Order: sequence, then C-alpha cells, then structure tokens
Amino acid sequence: MRIIYLDIDSLRPDHMSCYGYNRPTTPNIDKIASEGMVFNSCYTASSPCVPSRASFMSGRFGINHGALTHWGPGGEFYYPEGDGHSEEVPFFTRHIRKAGYKTVTFSSFGDRHHAWWYFAGWSEVHTHSLKEGNENADEVNASVIPWLKQHGKEEDYFLHIQYWDPHSFYTYPIEYMERWKDSPVKAFPDEATIAAQQTDSFPRSAKFLHWGDKYPATMPGQIANRADYKHVIDGYDGGVNYMDKYVGELLETLRELGIEDEVCFVISADHAESMGEQGIYIEHASATEAVHHIPLIVKVPGITEPGTKVDGFVYNVDVIATITDMLGLEVPSGWDGKSFLPALKGEHWQGRDYLVMDHALYVCQRAVRDEKWYFIRTYHQGLYLNFEPVTLYDMENDPNQLRNVAGEYPDIVKEMDHRLLEWMQEQSSKPGYKVDPMQKVIETGPWKYLSADDWIRKLERNGAKEEANVIRNKYKSEALQPAYDG
Repeated sequence: MRIIYLDIDSLRPDHMSCYGYNRPTTPNIDKIASEGMVFNSCYTASSPCVPSRASFMSGRFGINHGALTHWGPGGEFYYPEGDGHSEEVPFFTRHIRKAGYKTVTFSSFGDRHHAWWYFAGWSEVHTHSLKEGNENADEVNASVIPWLKQHGKEEDYFLHIQYWDPHSFYTYPIEYMERWKDSPVKAFPDEATIAAQQTDSFPRSAKFLHWGDKYPATMPGQIANRADYKHVIDGYDGGVNYMDKYVGELLETLRELGIEDEVCFVISADHAESMGEQGIYIEHASATEAVHHIPLIVKVPGITEPGTKVDGFVYNVDVIATITDMLGLEVPSGWDGKSFLPALKGEHWQGRDYLVMDHALYVCQRAVRDEKWYFIRTYHQGLYLNFEPVTLYDMENDPNQLRNVAGEYPDIVKEMDHRLLEWMQEQSSKPGYKVDPMQKVIETGPWKYLSADDWIRKLERNGAKEEANVIRNKYKSEALQPAYDG
C-alpha cells in the first residue's frame, strides 16, 4: 500500500471548503475528501506542535510520552526503555518499517524544535531547508515532487509531508490573500467583542498581535475592528489556499505516474488555531476547542466509501493506530490510540464517549469534551491571565465559547472533573508510567524561560502602561516570582 500523510500545521477544519466553509479554500483537498471520508470530530490529544507530533510518533498521550511543552522541564520525551527501543511502545515509524514499509518524511519540524526523537525510525529524512519551519508549500514540493517521480510507483511506503502555510507568518504571494477581498467573513467576533478585547494585554491578543515589530502585508498590525479581523482571516485563508495549490501539484504528479487512484491519503494537522476565541488570535496557546479540533480526511481505495461524513470523537493517536491496523499489523499494547478501521470499512463503529486534552506551553490546562460540553481546568495561567480556574462552555448554544457557565451547572462541572480525575488515574496506573509532565511545567514553567520584562517593555513601547503594570504586578506575585526575576 502507498500512503501519503499530509500534516498541515495550524489548520482549522472550519476554514476548509470540504468542511462547509463558504470560501473555496481547499479545492484539491476537497477532491480527495469527495473520494474518501471526512471525520467531523477529530481532536489532538495534546497541543501545541511538540506534544502533538510526539503523540503522532509514539502513539501516546502527552502525559505518557512526557513532551508536553516545547522546552525545559515537562518537555523531555520519555523513552520507554532508555537505550534501545520498546516492542510494547514502539515508535510508529519503526513499527511499520519493521514490517517492510519505507518510511519517509519531508519536514523541518525536528530541527525547528530540537525534537531529536522525531527522527527515529524513518527510512529517509528530508529536512530540505534550514529555515526551521515556515517554508512555503512551493519550497516543500521542490523536494517532494522529484522524490515522487523517482519512487512514487514503488510499493509499500508511508510518505509524510508537512506544510506550514496556515501557520503565521503568512509569507506566500499576496495575491492568494487578495482573492478574498470581496468575500465576507463570519459574524464572530463582532465589533462589540473586538472592542472589549482591546483591554487584553497578553501575547497574540487583539491589541498585541505580534511578538515582534515586523510582519508581512498579509497580516494586520492589530485587531482594532472588523476590517482588521477580515485582514487576518483573509491572510490565514490565503495560506490555506496556497498550500492547497501544491496539494494539487501532488495530485497531478500522481496522475502522471498513473497511480492517482491507488494512493491512500490521510490529511490532518498537529493542531488548529485561535481566531478571536478567548481573545486570542493566530496562536495555538490553550486547550480550547479552537486549538484542539483538527481536520481528518482519509481516502483508502477499495475500502472507504466516497463522500462519507463521519461523526464520533477520535484522537490524533487513534489515527496512527488505525493506519497500523489497516496495514494488517498489531496495534502495540503500549499505545493509547484505538483503531477506527471499522468506520473506514463502513461497519458499525462508535467514537469515544468523551475526550481529555491538554496544553502546557503558554498556559497549563486540561480539558474534557463531550457532545455538549467543553470543560477546562486551568492549573496555571502562565502568560494568559484571562483564563479562570474552571471554565465550562455549552458548545450547542455557545459554539464561539463566549460565556463561562461553570457557576450555573455545578453538577456538570463535577461530572467533568470526575472524568478528568479518572483519566489521570488510568494513565498513572499504566506500566512504565513515570511522572505527569504537567506537574513539572506547573512547578518550573516555560514562562520562566521567557522574560516577563521583555513583555512588559513591549507593552510600554506601545503606550500600554496600565496593562504593563498589570503584568508587572502579576509577575511579582509569589507564584510567578521566578519569571519576573528572569
């Protein structure tokens, strides 16, 4: 079997036309989707980039693989058996390679994040650039297409291709943004919401959109009104559309090789992106719906029924378990993922009853999601002072996550908290469990590697003295003293 896995950074499903978006952002991915299955409720177990791709490589939740943040304590990948490699908890790439599959990646991810474990088990690693991420899709394909022309007709390979274009900064040709100038954007956030967000003073907030002072014309300097919001959405959608153009180039190459109808496609993302939810823009900084809900499209010739939409909760770790099962291999006992191969075959299948997810880079949170409720427990606010200790959203009536109703539904909060504690107990009782990396981050968080003084100075440079004082006072508190001290 020939498998191509498209790993698209920061991609929101609700900005893809195959998921019902009003703009035709993904015509080439739409073609693949029309010939395969679209999963409506796929979520990354841990965000952002490093935790998610550690789950992709290891088949485990962040609490078990250890890399729950990007650097420092809580960011160390747990190798199951030290030297050597575990048979019970193998790397996905090693597992299928041992079964005879060529495993090939075109990605600079490991280099970008110093995630050296990422390189384990690949037959071939193509970093193809020293840019450490944010290569445009044309730069990626400049390496991928020659490989496909040389090896595409071979049998039994897993080809992983990472595209960065929906991840800020948006550096593609500006005409891909300008094509949306006459296309409206969704109603959220409205002018009143954006006006209220002007008092926010955290990173990637409406008023402080950028970490530095330089940004491309595809992005606004801040979100002061709906026109700015349209600017940033047009920029994001331009990145999605530019990436899709080069998916079309992949399809054309497969067509030239005569194998277009023989290739299995899996299309997903490491995480999605906040676009105004919780006052955060162009960032993946929390365990929220906007960040954790990711696309999943699967096309398996001869197995998947064309044009099928699938409901039911799945994790990203379930995806690699399913690929493994699809190849006729045993799903390793130490993986947290569960195969949904019956769903691909059109057989009776039920997704997970609920999901537990976490984030520990910018803020320390765990979330529980079921069909109606989204529950978040914030253990440490980190750089985001806008999160309350307990948050509950009614996703049926408040899909934009505007109102915390935890105080109105104490029984639901209790039930979700119980689910979270049960899940944590289940993980801690697994063989080889070490320590919850979330606790490491809470104790010595990565914000202690970021200078609070730098953020305060940025606020003051922008004339936000009051906001700077809020941050200064917060970081002088007992809990965050080390961060303020640098």
